[in-house]
Amino acid sequence: MRLKSYTCGRWLEGEGEGKPLHSAVTGEVVAEINSRGIDFAAMLRYGREVGGPALRQLTFHERAIKLKELGLYLQERKEEFYALSRETGATRSDSWIDIEGGTGTLFAYSSKGRRELPNGHVYIDGQPEILSRKGSFVGQHIHVPLEGVAIHINAFNFPCWGMLEKLAPTFIAGVPCIIKPASQTAYLTELMVQRIIESGILPEGSLQLICGSVGDLLDHVTCQDAVTFTGSATTGLMLRQHPAIINNSVRFTMEADSLNASILGPDAEPGSEEFDLYVKEVMREMTVKCGQKCTAIRRAIVPRPLAPFVIDALRARLGRVVVGDPDAEGVTMGALASSDQCVEVRQRVAELARSCEIVHGDPDESLQGKGAFMNPVLLYCDRPLESSEVHDVEAFGPVSTVVPYDDVAQAIQIANLGQGSLVSSIFTYDEAFAREMVRGIGAWHGRLLINNRDSARESTGHGSPLPYLIHGGPGRAGGGQEMGGIRGVLHYMQCVALQGSPSMLSAVSDKWIPGARRIESEVHPFRKSIEELQIGDSIVTGQRVVTLEDIEHFAEFSGDRFYAHMDEEAARANPFFEGRVAHGYFIVSAAAGLFVDPAPGPVLANYGLENLRFLTPLNPGDSIQVTFTCKQKVPRVNEDYGEVRWDCQVKNQNGDMVATYDVLTLVAKKARR
Repeated sequence: MRLKSYTCGRWLEGEGEGKPLHSAVTGEVVAEINSRGIDFAAMLRYGREVGGPALRQLTFHERAIKLKELGLYLQERKEEFYALSRETGATRSDSWIDIEGGTGTLFAYSSKGRRELPNGHVYIDGQPEILSRKGSFVGQHIHVPLEGVAIHINAFNFPCWGMLEKLAPTFIAGVPCIIKPASQTAYLTELMVQRIIESGILPEGSLQLICGSVGDLLDHVTCQDAVTFTGSATTGLMLRQHPAIINNSVRFTMEADSLNASILGPDAEPGSEEFDLYVKEVMREMTVKCGQKCTAIRRAIVPRPLAPFVIDALRARLGRVVVGDPDAEGVTMGALASSDQCVEVRQRVAELARSCEIVHGDPDESLQGKGAFMNPVLLYCDRPLESSEVHDVEAFGPVSTVVPYDDVAQAIQIANLGQGSLVSSIFTYDEAFAREMVRGIGAWHGRLLINNRDSARESTGHGSPLPYLIHGGPGRAGGGQEMGGIRGVLHYMQCVALQGSPSMLSAVSDKWIPGARRIESEVHPFRKSIEELQIGDSIVTGQRVVTLEDIEHFAEFSGDRFYAHMDEEAARANPFFEGRVAHGYFIVSAAAGLFVDPAPGPVLANYGLENLRFLTPLNPGDSIQVTFTCKQKVPRVNEDYGEVRWDCQVKNQNGDMVATYDVLTLVAKKARR
């Protein structure tokens, strides 16, 4: 088949003959790829003028709901993707990471988008900054979507997940994207994009696809665009230095190859649970996706006395690996992505062998005819501080090197010689060793997994990037970050520092800021639905005097008999108090008694407090009064209710702030008639 690009709302074949793409299993031609004749500048204009405005009309929650719908749609068609994924050399379990790991990322971002972002168009970053003595001039950081296009240039090893893990945060941010998959496995990406477009779920212009070269695409990027790249450091450096990217300060994120390490603690001797977990993990990272993962373990760093035992245990496990057609019964490791990839990996093994010994596997053994098959290869580097290859050369395949260390300081030194990695893992039950390793190698790694018998059962493992955590690393790994929950969304948004009056910034951000106007009415805010509530709706309650009997009753009822509440002499000796004081949680309870309207109505439930602070002690005979203000409304898209955040200020008879906090409630969208 001839792969097509999806550009400016239509599918388009490249002009002339295409480059043949071969099955990793049989060597037969699967597809041809070619992007000649595409107007790349027009693609960018289409994204900016059609996709961007359509996305920005939607709220964060509306975009999040569409991601969930898309994930469900793709899940229903997953067997079609699995069938074609076999041609990439992937086994069923390898393809699961790529296909269902990708849709799982859509679900994760849909969930986080609805939980952590407002159902609006602006993301509020942090608390207001008071910029003047009387509080009439304040600052607030917000984030708004970029008005350009995100260009995602992806690697061959994860044609589905690589696309979806970048699409998800970009889409939530409200920015359209252009996907450029690596040619070798682009046929699987193209199939998935076909299904995405057919679904009609995403707004037109929010997703375009290039199958083939990007041509002059990067010549037309502006400061409103973003470029992400996954692949070799050499190619990434070339892209990063593109004149348009430099001249226009285009956001550029690179996730490149890295020599990731896994470190075995001195306590993890043969027979221990940590030793067995370590050997199993190294073997798994060598064979899953044939080791074609940017997070795979390239250096197995172990205590020198344990190195022979680790090698023997890995040999035994690797000896049971069955290489072959991913669909054949009993096969546990499939093929590399292409015969060219096999050649490159063998060349890298030869480079490593200059200072390392091959202790398992023959990299030159021919397997299965025209398929891109290769045995797992294990090496041993006896003198790692004298070998540059083990810290410089990455064989992007089923290859790993056992590297011994003599003490903890040397283990740290060896790990950091990788010059910056995406991930490292530490297998130990010794908390002191783990603490020292984290402090020693943390600056050189994007992610650290500490695994042992307590976490192993539920751990996702060394090589699994998760949508909730950042994926990226310093130095050789590219210096970028992807995913990381909402962090990944903010990469595609512009942070703006607003300055103005509290009332003006409240109106702009849709969130009440202290000092802004309050709207006082005769109708209690608890009697209003979300539709009826306005930001700033407020009441000032009556007063309540707090007595010594109140304090003692609360102590007896709650069981909280802390001395500051019960012992006058001890309380006076405390530098913060002048005598017995009311419990903080009594103040919160008594405040609720003042501001709550008890009858059934739009308020359905109280589901928490946030940012609670006690500022002024309350003594017997003092009184409290509450100012209660509607701070933010977050209606849920698919429900008949939403969240309302209330600002609660509790003051004493002198106007001093006793307590301040946010009250979180669930409120009906519409009034019940």
